[in-house]
Amino acid sequence: MTDASINASTVQEGDAEFGDYFALLKPRVMSLVVFTALVGLLAAPVGVHPVIGFSAILFIAIGGGASGALNMWWDADIDQVMKRTKSRPIPAGKVEPGEALSLGLALSGLSVIMLALATNVFAGAFLAFTIFFYVVIYTMWLKRATPQNIVIGGAAGAFPPVIGWIAATGSMAVEPWLMFALTFMWTPPHFWALALFMRSDYDDAGVPMLTVTHGRRSTRKHILIYTALLALLAVGTAFSGVGGPIYLVVALVLNALFLHGAWKISRRDEEDSEADNFKVERSFFKLSLLYLFLHFGAILAEAVLKPYGLGGW
Repeated sequence: MTDASINASTVQEGDAEFGDYFALLKPRVMSLVVFTALVGLLAAPVGVHPVIGFSAILFIAIGGGASGALNMWWDADIDQVMKRTKSRPIPAGKVEPGEALSLGLALSGLSVIMLALATNVFAGAFLAFTIFFYVVIYTMWLKRATPQNIVIGGAAGAFPPVIGWIAATGSMAVEPWLMFALTFMWTPPHFWALALFMRSDYDDAGVPMLTVTHGRRSTRKHILIYTALLALLAVGTAFSGVGGPIYLVVALVLNALFLHGAWKISRRDEEDSEADNFKVERSFFKLSLLYLFLHFGAILAEAVLKPYGLGGW
């Protein structure tokens, strides 16, 4: 084998594959975007043609993926430092930063234009605003500037059900903003629980997460406060246009469990956490993943059953 053939094979082995480009779109985050947008679309009080509905969700998903690619392009420097993110395509050397930027910009433009054409201009404009908020307001500014990064920046992840509702109706209403508020208030305790047992990552990367700037003791208190406010909001949503008896039962059970978990976190000290490798915090984080999915699943169940007289009040 010649030197030229060895070099050629090495370059080929290092070339990015489809999976690497797909990973740029943050598929796990995209799945949440798709699901909450779908719930917003189906919970709207109007019928949507299946083709239009599918197109709307597809382009919202592409817009969410575009945001993820642009986020990875900008955050490549800190992703390389953090254990949780160092295997992402750019820090792993599988995708060039310029490729991620080009992909993110191209998909952003495609998703916004096609959503506007498939549904309405208002929905397209709101998707454009969401991408801008996540990439510029959160990623480029808030994330590295303030410990309130995840609080304010959480709005970006909370917009999809509003976009779904607008895609269906072309207008605003109170109900999609209740779904927005549910995700918005859920985001801080969800990420702060993660930060409690991943604090060294944020320390090393210089990201001013609350655990870094105010310490774990303060973070534990913040988790409890936000969880209590979230519980009030979540249970209250049961009596809105997207709520009903199914949602109420789900909300009561989940928020009782979530509050109990937050209370246990608030009562722990660092010695307890270190001794069991943050068992309680990790358990709370896992519950938080199920928490949002089941709340939106209950809203979806109410919407699907309502035409048959089985959902809603």
